[in-house]
Amino acid sequence: MYETKKLIELRKKYHYTIYDMAKLLNISISHYSLLENKKRKLTYEMAIKIAKIFDKLPDDIFLK
Repeated sequence: MYETKKLIELRKKYHYTIYDMAKLLNISISHYSLLENKKRKLTYEMAIKIAKIFDKLPDDIFLK
């Protein structure tokens, strides 16, 4: 299972809303919300897309 605490912290640090993230990732708001709440499986491809937004490696965001 992946961790989302760092993701939420980064999103808030960059002043992105859930809506902003969904738009940047070209997914629905509910899809992003489910990812952030660990109710939808995070694919490796999506982890890479999210990491690129913050100029980080996926492991730096999603691993404990």
